[in-house]
Amino acid sequence: MRAVVVVEPGKVELVELPEPLPGPYQVRVRTEAASLCNATDGKLVAGHFPGVDKYPLVLGHESAGIVDMAGEKVRGFRLGDRAIGGLLFEFDDSRYSSGWGGFCEYTLANDHDAMVEDGVADQEHGWFEVCEIQRPVPADIAVEDAVMLCTWREVYGGLGDFQLQPGDEILVFGAGPVGLSFVKFGKLLGLSYIGVVDPLPNKRERALAMGADAVLAPDSPELPKLAETRGRPLDAVIDAVGHPAIANAALPLIRMGGSICIYGVIADQSITLAKGKGPYNFNLYMHQWPTRYREKTALEPLCQWIRQGKVRSAEFITHEFPLEHIAEALAAVHDGGVVKALLRYD
Repeated sequence: MRAVVVVEPGKVELVELPEPLPGPYQVRVRTEAASLCNATDGKLVAGHFPGVDKYPLVLGHESAGIVDMAGEKVRGFRLGDRAIGGLLFEFDDSRYSSGWGGFCEYTLANDHDAMVEDGVADQEHGWFEVCEIQRPVPADIAVEDAVMLCTWREVYGGLGDFQLQPGDEILVFGAGPVGLSFVKFGKLLGLSYIGVVDPLPNKRERALAMGADAVLAPDSPELPKLAETRGRPLDAVIDAVGHPAIANAALPLIRMGGSICIYGVIADQSITLAKGKGPYNFNLYMHQWPTRYREKTALEPLCQWIRQGKVRSAEFITHEFPLEHIAEALAAVHDGGVVKALLRYD
């Protein structure tokens, strides 16, 4: 099978690897489509992901496909189901490490619920925390929406982790797929004001189309005065970029007891917080890793929004590439013109 491999930092190739075989609680998933995670995949390709230093590594964690083989103890998947969350963590060739391995033509997904029911949801039996979100997707959900669910579930869960409530007023730094999802979902969940900060005019325009109440460039003179201009500070600021400087820029904008919400993995090992710039009391949330139970429970409400036309993959997927053009896709994301890039498999 073909696999997307970061041979060394900055160099990506398609490599032939053996097809995986499922264990007793696993299904094999034939990949239909995948999408690039602009932040995580970008850092893995560049060699800047914290704790990852072994290359070559097999890339990818956002994909959807069809179950074509199942272990004898699987009960939560059926042959022909569309599934998301399939990954590969081990390879016959010991030279390759795993960058989650979701861009392989075949991946493996685990039947978490069956393992829990049988009392084997532990490391000894091959269970790990990501198994909880490896799920079948309802048959009426298109493959493009299924792929986007990989991002959407985590963002939906992030809203819960950040303790945001209907009526809250927030500012989001970054209008990539994550930032735009915060705008879309925040409005659907009843947040009353959502501003967006992004350097690219086309992404600011897209944020307005998604329902943002205001958009600003990072160097806008209006940004530091936003609380004064609006007549009140914000309840929360979300850093959907992953840059430590954003937290310090946001501190003067939040109310007493407000929140700085950092979403995604920050490459820096330490962060200096100029706490005097903010209110005396404030919350700092670090959402660097998904909260799996929130991701799991997000699937149903998100599928309902998809069915109702309230959330559409077409609003996020701006570019499509065949798998063979993975290097071109990564370059386009790096240049900033892509919101979400979809990879099509034959």
